[in-house]
Amino acid sequence: MAGSWTETIVVVLLVLIALKIFVYRIFFKDEIKAALERDPAATGAFTVILTYPGLHVLFYYRIANALHGAGMPLLPRVISQIARWFTGIEIHAGAKIGKGLFIDHGMGVVIGETSVIGDNVTLFQGVTLGGTGKEKGKRHPTLGNNVVVGAGAKVLGNIHIGDNVTVGANAVVVRDVPANSTVVGVPGRITSREGRKVPGINLDHTNLPDPLTQALQKLQHEIDKIEHELKDYGIEEKDKHPKKHHS
Repeated sequence: MAGSWTETIVVVLLVLIALKIFVYRIFFKDEIKAALERDPAATGAFTVILTYPGLHVLFYYRIANALHGAGMPLLPRVISQIARWFTGIEIHAGAKIGKGLFIDHGMGVVIGETSVIGDNVTLFQGVTLGGTGKEKGKRHPTLGNNVVVGAGAKVLGNIHIGDNVTVGANAVVVRDVPANSTVVGVPGRITSREGRKVPGINLDHTNLPDPLTQALQKLQHEIDKIEHELKDYGIEEKDKHPKKHHS
């Protein structure tokens, strides 16, 4: 008797896995492709379908989003919380998400209710697309296409992040960022804009310029230049502190 139950459970599981693979291959082609292109650890479509929480949470999200659009008040939130429990990723049912989203690892990612995410966006673990205060209406960020948001970064408020923007790891962005820019730091500062871009999506969200270090280096360069000019004029260190004459 126990053997027949075991066989039944195995068969049911195999059927569910086969159904899952079929559904994901049909309805999540862009997301599977994104994972294979942007994650060097992805070894194949089956691996992505069976083990990637960033893909699983999108399955729950699409169901919740459809129910949210139909005006159901509670069930979409329940589904979102179930997805959070299984994946560690929280996506509000009201968020709007384009195709090709890749959430790498994903633990701790939070996407708020009025967030808008364009196509081919990459979010690393710990990213928050959140609101500020208790304002009503549109209170979460809008991300353009081909945006990369580094691990632990926070993008807060009703702001717009343009196309092809890279947000550095642990940055806190509270103002609009123009397209083709790189922003780092707390608060986020734009360190490059309209620079030459490598074709495709740049996933290097850690090897980014540090504007504070750059400013200090520039200041040190100016100090060295002034000291060199003073020496050229014959002003030595001893001339800066003349000896006191005793009567």
